[in-house]
Amino acid sequence: MKKFYITTSIAYTNASPHIGFALESIQADVLARYYRSQGVDVCFLTGTDEHGSKIAQAAEAKGKTAKEFVDEVSEEFKELKQTLNLSWDDFIRTSDKKKHRPAVYAIWNKLVEQSDIYKKTYEGLYCTGCEAFYTEKELEEGKCPIHQKLVEQVQEENYFFKLSKYSEEIERRIKNHELRIVPESRKNEILSLLKEGLTDISVSRPADKVHWGIPVPGDDTQLIYVWIDALTNYISGIGYASEMEKGAERYETYWPADVHLIGKDILRFHAGIWPGILLAAGLELPKSIYVHGYILHGGQKMSKSLGNVVSPKDLVEKYGSDPVRYFLLREIASTEDGDYTEEKFISRYNGELANGLGNFSARVLTLASKEDFSLTEEEYESLREDSVKHRIADAERTIKEKMDTFRLHEAIGVVWEVITFGDLYVNEMRPWSLEGDEEKKVMANLLFILESIAKLLMPFLPQTAEKIAGNINRLEKNLEITKGDNLFPRL
Repeated sequence: MKKFYITTSIAYTNASPHIGFALESIQADVLARYYRSQGVDVCFLTGTDEHGSKIAQAAEAKGKTAKEFVDEVSEEFKELKQTLNLSWDDFIRTSDKKKHRPAVYAIWNKLVEQSDIYKKTYEGLYCTGCEAFYTEKELEEGKCPIHQKLVEQVQEENYFFKLSKYSEEIERRIKNHELRIVPESRKNEILSLLKEGLTDISVSRPADKVHWGIPVPGDDTQLIYVWIDALTNYISGIGYASEMEKGAERYETYWPADVHLIGKDILRFHAGIWPGILLAAGLELPKSIYVHGYILHGGQKMSKSLGNVVSPKDLVEKYGSDPVRYFLLREIASTEDGDYTEEKFISRYNGELANGLGNFSARVLTLASKEDFSLTEEEYESLREDSVKHRIADAERTIKEKMDTFRLHEAIGVVWEVITFGDLYVNEMRPWSLEGDEEKKVMANLLFILESIAKLLMPFLPQTAEKIAGNINRLEKNLEITKGDNLFPRL
């Protein structure tokens, strides 16, 4: 693998960030950090979706222009980089007229050239919350399957995209694993939809109804609808159709995306509509779509109306970024729904961070930092037992396999198995009762286990990994060990 291009979905800017988007951002960050650690050229893109009637309404309610409103909310999402210790390389905004809009126009014009855009009067069932049209069969008792609210009957004259023309080709690509959908259950879900055949979709809305968006080229009475606007971020963010310096060069380097990481509620848009747009435009399809579930709060879906939305910023201010990253990565299976409660958070923190990693690190560093103990770098390298080296190598192989199949919760679990292995080694060898060469041999192995844990942890808990690694220093061919602070004081 020479390059790895990963994207999150772009966050809708009608409200502040919640931990659902934090989960997706952290999952993408783990994959980006992991492949960077393997020497791969990584590009990690995130951003914000900033057009549509819902945003215009939210701005009006706050007494602001749409531009003022999205500027403020987008900044909150940008701040997650520091809050959650994310390592994204680019942040794309769909209101960006220099970077994003040229790509949207380029795609629109390619579809027009292909005769894949046409205009017609349409009557359909529309959900304002999703800013999407639904068919009768997609509704649940007449309600939007996502928001569980009644949809509106809307009649409009819009531009349409001939998505139906590409339905069979998309199905073939997914079946042949050219477009990989993870997990298998989501692949089966989209194949079931494709079996019935995709229908043509509306790709514009009347400007007098939406107000805030990108005008259709040559027709200011219509605004380009979310599919061509928002989905194009994945190529505009790396310079497609951009006149900016190194724009086209970056696109050529990184496209196609290796992973689009998304929530399950937008699968049909990413595995149906987006591949159709790309096929029509003559562009390569992404290689994989990884799909995660929802975060529930005490068994309920989070919503502003229920008042149970959890702010990632508030959580990090209270507990720190690595404990939040750990909980979301370990508690919630990467491809399934998961539940957040403060009780579960504290249980994971105390049981696995404080008593597990924190305790093991403290035991090893306390023993190794004693005044009467010393270890040369040569001894540190030469005294490692084959059984310990094999155990670490096995963990590295297993983590790679789980990373490649989007099982991050299992991958981080492998690190905790190494911590357990280290604890058992301490208890069995009892280094505090040893002296001389025997003590050096056991401590060399324990320090190797701890340093290996830090390396394995780096994609998941980068701050903690750096702290541990910083306590094991090479100084003039000797190891200088510092005890350091308690990593995770019990809650």
